Amino acid sequence: MSICPKNRTSKARKNKRRANWKMGTINLIKCSKCGALTLPHRVCKNCGSYNMETIIDNSEAKKA
Repeated sequence: MSICPKNRTSKARKNKRRANWKMGTINLIKCSKCGALTLPHRVCKNCGSYNMETIIDNSEAKKA
């Protein structure tokens, strides 16, 4: 058996329910090494460090 609604849902009721279904703002933090804005808990795209440790060596990519 499928769902069989008793009454039709009006546009107002449907839109009230969806009023809080929206995107939030992106949470950006400053990199502790270079100061660039990055997403939290991710490697910095600018300097390649995470938690004050160099994870990715970007020196070769910057020269080329």
